[in-house]
Amino acid sequence: MNKFLFEYNNTITFCIEILAAVTGLVLYNKYKQTKSKYFIWFLVYLSVCDFLGSYVHYIKNGGFLSFLEGTVFIRNFWWTTLYWKIGAILFFSFYYFGILINRRFRIIVKYSGYFFLVFSIIYILVNWDDYFVQFFPIISILGAVIIFLCTAFYFYEILSSEKILTFYKSLNFYVSTGIFIWWLIITPLVFYDVYNSKGDWNYIFLRREIYLFANIFMYLTFTFALIWCRPQNE
Repeated sequence: MNKFLFEYNNTITFCIEILAAVTGLVLYNKYKQTKSKYFIWFLVYLSVCDFLGSYVHYIKNGGFLSFLEGTVFIRNFWWTTLYWKIGAILFFSFYYFGILINRRFRIIVKYSGYFFLVFSIIYILVNWDDYFVQFFPIISILGAVIIFLCTAFYFYEILSSEKILTFYKSLNFYVSTGIFIWWLIITPLVFYDVYNSKGDWNYIFLRREIYLFANIFMYLTFTFALIWCRPQNE
């Protein structure tokens, strides 16, 4: 089982990612008059970016991208950092700025997103060579802080309003729950990235399994929510 999960980890993740994106597109008319349409666009964006990130499989063994062998692009740390560790955080800053009601919360989310973007750009420029060979723990941790901030504000507003009576019909509730739990599970692994590079295969298997099951939980939650929820409650 471990061998199967290790070999097909990316394939399984990509399939459930596509499932969520396709579900969103099929039900797009249901949400097109709400801010939830941006979330559907985001799911499509993730699927496209994840597909593009698979370019590394076509570099070695005479693949059609073999001309990239020996360059900094032989690994896709740079791309994952760009579209997920930075891009996803900026999207959620934008998304929660749009759905939050409390003006103070909206301002905090807005400027936290700006700060994160500026900090990430400066940090990458200062550590340009490392950008292509590793992930940056500080960017991952700051991104997680922003996610926790956004979801905490959202849950607080839900608990402080009449929306608590119909929260289970809201897509935003499931989106918030999904991303909160995903980042809560994954963020501690950031501190073990250096340990992971030492070649402890037991840890590597465990790490990939944690990512896989966290991804399955998150994307299936999104898929279920898109089908179940009522757009008029967004």
